[in-house]
Amino acid sequence: MVINLTDNARDRIKEMMKEESEGAILRFGIKGGGCSGLSYSLGFEYEVNEELDSVQEINDIPVVLNNQDIPIIEGTTIDFKQNMMGGGFSIDNPNAIVSCGCGSSFRTKDKVGTPGDC
Repeated sequence: MVINLTDNARDRIKEMMKEESEGAILRFGIKGGGCSGLSYSLGFEYEVNEELDSVQEINDIPVVLNNQDIPIIEGTTIDFKQNMMGGGFSIDNPNAIVSCGCGSSFRTKDKVGTPGDC
């Protein structure tokens, strides 16, 4: 399994999927930007490019991953945490060697990206 979804993340994603059109699947990956160079991308997808993407069933959630992102996100755990200010997803990537103070951007030993606004 490339990534892990905690039970809290799975439950929240299932709730969110109810508000999406039928056929929605979760897409997780990276994109350039953020103050450390790379940012996470988490959202819903309706089409999969079979040449570029892989689809895996992770904790009862279909997840589409870009094949180029897999080495960078391998072993990542996605959790959902609720507190008095609301809730949000947290991402723990063991490949990240530098993370931004905002927690949404990072870089790895081999992949730096292009820093942008945080």
